[in-house]
Amino acid sequence: MTDSLDSLIAIVPARGGSKRLPRKNVRLLLGKPLISYSIAAGLNCPLVKSVFVSTEDAEIADVSRSAGASVIERPVGLASDAASSRDVVLHALDMLEKQGRYPQHFVLLQPTSPLRTQRHLADCIKLFSAKQFASALSVCEVEHHPAKYLTVDETGCLAPYERASDLGRPVQALGKVYRQNGAIYLMGSDDFRRRAEGFFLEPAMPFMMSQEDSIDIDTPLDLQLAEIVLSHRPQHLS
Repeated sequence: MTDSLDSLIAIVPARGGSKRLPRKNVRLLLGKPLISYSIAAGLNCPLVKSVFVSTEDAEIADVSRSAGASVIERPVGLASDAASSRDVVLHALDMLEKQGRYPQHFVLLQPTSPLRTQRHLADCIKLFSAKQFASALSVCEVEHHPAKYLTVDETGCLAPYERASDLGRPVQALGKVYRQNGAIYLMGSDDFRRRAEGFFLEPAMPFMMSQEDSIDIDTPLDLQLAEIVLSHRPQHLS
């Protein structure tokens, strides 16, 4: 591993407000706050130096510290529905630079991905360090191929989202398509500051994850599904 990756840190963005599942970042998942799963993944990965939680919320800050993370106090203005994750990470990097803890690389861990583990992190970091990529994103195969999607046109009629000829074709003949699952974003801090509009920097490395491990908590149903999956994984219950 290069010296620059030796200083890699994890940033966990966690605001207090959430619409579809209120207080979701501290909702209990099998007896533990949701955010604690992402903190544990970072802390238990030997390739991650430190874990920082960016939040404006006192309860999230307390829970994060109890789980072993350091806390970056986020301005309230960066905790609104309109605030972007990019601005949140830029603020976190600015604060770390002022503290003399500026990392050459960071990995963004969204707290809504509790099935992403330290193993996923370690595997992704190792692959990234061995190849020439500007960023790495965790992805999974889409549950429904976009060629099968429909839209409604200006006349109120159904129309194919892509091509009508694809609607009747076997999915196997359409080729694989992947989606970001939000679990892992990895890149250089300077690159991110200088040229990133988001968390996709070309050339980008795909890090494949299963659909099961890609569960993202946004609704009560997502939380129930994660509980079912995790309840069958004893390693997550310690």
